Amino acid sequence: MAYPDVDDDDITLGIIINLVTTLRSRVLYLFRTAQLTFVTPSHPANSANIASRTASHRLSRVLRTMSTTAPSASALPPAPWKALFSEHISKMKSPEFVLGTLDKAPSGSPTPYVPRVRYCIHRGFWAELPENKHNDAERNPHVYESDCPTFTTDVRMEKVGQIFATSAGHAESSEQVQGSGGGGPVEAVYWNADTGTQWRIKGRAFVIADDIEGSEESSGVRTVKSELGKRMRIVDEGKQGEFSWQREIRGFFGNQSPGIKGSFKNPPPGQPTSKPYDDKNLALGSKVDGLDDSVARKNFRVVVIVPDSVEQTDLSDPQKARRYRYTFDESNRANAGWRTEELWP
Repeated sequence: MAYPDVDDDDITLGIIINLVTTLRSRVLYLFRTAQLTFVTPSHPANSANIASRTASHRLSRVLRTMSTTAPSASALPPAPWKALFSEHISKMKSPEFVLGTLDKAPSGSPTPYVPRVRYCIHRGFWAELPENKHNDAERNPHVYESDCPTFTTDVRMEKVGQIFATSAGHAESSEQVQGSGGGGPVEAVYWNADTGTQWRIKGRAFVIADDIEGSEESSGVRTVKSELGKRMRIVDEGKQGEFSWQREIRGFFGNQSPGIKGSFKNPPPGQPTSKPYDDKNLALGSKVDGLDDSVARKNFRVVVIVPDSVEQTDLSDPQKARRYRYTFDESNRANAGWRTEELWP
C-alpha cells in the first residue's frame, strides 16, 4: 500500500508557520511589556505617550485577533486512512458510532476509572462543515481541513464532565466544564456492515463552546486552539484571517434538524423527573427552527476528537482479513505523519 510523500514545499511551509507563530508571540510580549511603562511617574501622560499607547493597544488587538483566528496549522497532508474512512462513513444509513469515555470509579472500586459508552452521530471533520441546503448559517471559507472527527452534544450530558475530568487540567466542577476545553481520552468505534469494516479511533476529545472567541481567552480556549490548530491544514493560503471559530460552531448548530436543535431544551438529562426544573424554558419534544434560540445555544457543544491512533479492521473476506493500525507520529513525514502497521485481525 503506497502513500504520497511530503515535498519540500510542505516542509518549508511548516518551518515558516513555526517562525511566524514564534515572532507573533515575541512581539505581543514586547508590546504588553511596553504598555506598562507608558504612563508612570517617570513617563507622564503627555500627548506623545498617549498616542504611542493607543498605537500599542491597536497592535495588541491585531495580534490577539491573529491568535483567535489563525491556529498553528500543520503542514502535513491528509492522513492515509481518511479517504477510505470518509467513503465508508458516506455509505452508512446513519453515521453512528460508539463513544467510550472514562468516569471516576465508585468508592471502593479496585480501579480509579470505569468505562462509559454511548452512541453518537458523526458530524463530519472539524473545519470541514458538511453542506446542508437547510442551514442558513454563514459558512467559513474553505481555509482549513483536518483529520479530526466531530460530534455534537449537550453540555449537561455526563460525557462532557468526563472529558474534562480526565484531561490534563482535571476540571471537575460544573462551572469549570461550561466553557471550551477538555482533552480527556476517548475511543470511537464505527461499524459499517456493508463493507465489513470496523474503524476504531483513539484520541483526545476537546469541547468547543461559545466562549471560543472573545476579548479574553480562558486556559481552556487556549488549549483547544493550540491542540486543534496543530491538526488543521491550510488549504487556501492568505485567507486564514477569514476563519472564525464561532462561525464554525454556529454552522454545526444550523446543520441540526429542528428536532435535534430542540433537544438542547430538554429537561436536565439524568435528573429525577420528580425534581423541579425550569419548565418554562425546558420541555421534551421542542423544535427550534432558527439559529439564535438562547436556551438551546447555551447547552449546545461541538466536540472534536484529535486522533492519536486509528485501526481499520477489514473482515469483508474471512480468508484475507486484516487489521491496519495507523499511529500519529509527526516526524514520519513520508507517510503524512502516520506510522502504518499491517496486523492480523
